[in-house]
Amino acid sequence: MHFLAIDVGNTRLKWAMYDAAQPGAAVLAHGVEFLDNIERLAEGSWAELPEPQHMLGCVVAGDVVRRRVQTQMDIWDLAPNWVVSSTAEAGLSNGYDHPSRLGTDRWVAMVGAWHHVLAQGRQRPVVVVMVGTAVTVEAIDADGKFLGGLILPGHGIMLKALESGTAGLHVPTGEVRPFPTNTSDALTSGGTYAIAGAVERMVQHVMAHCGQEPACVMTGGAGWKMMPSMTRPFELVENLIFDGLLHIAHSRFGTKG
Repeated sequence: MHFLAIDVGNTRLKWAMYDAAQPGAAVLAHGVEFLDNIERLAEGSWAELPEPQHMLGCVVAGDVVRRRVQTQMDIWDLAPNWVVSSTAEAGLSNGYDHPSRLGTDRWVAMVGAWHHVLAQGRQRPVVVVMVGTAVTVEAIDADGKFLGGLILPGHGIMLKALESGTAGLHVPTGEVRPFPTNTSDALTSGGTYAIAGAVERMVQHVMAHCGQEPACVMTGGAGWKMMPSMTRPFELVENLIFDGLLHIAHSRFGTKG
């Protein structure tokens, strides 16, 4: 049974074809397209793929983009399925005030992180950090309940905000330094340490609430840039959203062909 997983972010669509809708399935093909190029998929990257029996997607870019993606899937006899954040999914419960308003990328990444930590043989709290256009910092207790999370701007948004609000501030990206001595390094270091500080505060909240230190998992395209500046050990997991989609697909579709 072939399974298509789709992650539609704010700028890019990432997809992967697996040989089954279950955790640990083998990747048969994968790719990335900018949202402007979605209409190329049916006659391009997807044209030679085997027909999937199931698909599951996560989309944060809105309904218009979702419909554009579904149009490209008309090459197959395939019912589109999209994750909507809910009160519970694949072993995780949702403590958001309005569960359906939680961003699906956050929810799916948490499912992936929760099962990633469980697979290591120890049930414990988890802090999940996703570093992209925005940064999210999520807290999960040892029973698999999402306690709540933080949202803050990523590096790019921080720099644009400073440039737009500060006269004459147009500088190249700098390096992260303990004591920056030029404006470029000061900006890059400030943004990096702001994110690291928010993460550290969440870790402290989880330790106080749960009485034990959480496992710390990081994902997102800019995750590798943050790793050296973190105050605690973090595990970088590149495809956390795809891992979450596989776990959700398995709970929904099982072994059905």
